Amino acid sequence: MDEVSVRSPATVSNVVCGFDCLGFALEEPFDEMTVRKIEAREVRIINRDDYGLPTDPAKNVAGVALQALMDAAHMDHGFEIEITKHIKPGSGIGSSSASSCGAVVAANRLLGDRFSKLELVDFAMAGEMLASGTRHADNVAPSIYGGFTLVRSVDPLDIVEIEFPALFATVIHPQIEIKTAEARAILPKDVPLKDAVKNWSNLGALVAALGSGDYDLMARSMVDLIVEPARKSLIPKFDEVKNACLAAGPLAAAFPVRGRRCLCSVTPRRPPKPSKAQCTMCIRKPALISMFMSRASTPKASDLFEARTGYFHST
Repeated sequence: MDEVSVRSPATVSNVVCGFDCLGFALEEPFDEMTVRKIEAREVRIINRDDYGLPTDPAKNVAGVALQALMDAAHMDHGFEIEITKHIKPGSGIGSSSASSCGAVVAANRLLGDRFSKLELVDFAMAGEMLASGTRHADNVAPSIYGGFTLVRSVDPLDIVEIEFPALFATVIHPQIEIKTAEARAILPKDVPLKDAVKNWSNLGALVAALGSGDYDLMARSMVDLIVEPARKSLIPKFDEVKNACLAAGPLAAAFPVRGRRCLCSVTPRRPPKPSKAQCTMCIRKPALISMFMSRASTPKASDLFEARTGYFHST
């Protein structure tokens, strides 16, 4: 087998009180990638979209992640990657992580699944380091494992898979591009102990609610006292947009996601779609908003690994 194609899913990270540690995979959108072996020990990148991303592997997250895998494998050959991105760069739903993860998952299959999922997350984090300046794993972990994941530790890397009930996510994107590195720079260096304790309590309760399927506890736990107050100014009229989402239907909660580029609401069943008017009446720029709905991917991580980050075609 000399070529493998994969679909690598969008992800939602920074799930409310789970900053930098809690994330989940979406059924859609996803990036499509084909990785093939080449004789030269190098990485070549071909972009099949119009986003104008670098083809220099040292400046492309997929290339950097794949180089990390090649270094660990001590290979005598290289890879060529064809990338068709359907996840807009800067959209806040794991565009960079999808590229990094798709590249290492496909290459690993070509190597006979030499590396574990945990090792693949570690390689993909090299791409996240290029994108944001930080080796965070809350997007790449759910992209590779599927479902909900908790990053217990980055060094040493420790990923916890979390059971969860049926959930739908509605992502509202005001078409504002904010670099993750910029969004991290405004975070507080110190926080009051009482706020930290409340956030820890909420995160513990949220994980318990996911595992037990307790939607009421889930809703009560989706409160962030640390990151959201610092970042919500990055989206104009954030509070009004959030309230419009919550008023549109029986949503469990609504929260901003990575980089505060977009707002995500979660509900146990497909909700009425918030109207563009409800959201744009707050942002005041009707032409600059988009939204989509997706089911959070299925609870079986092994199925997700094959179906969402995994393989739909090989030759």
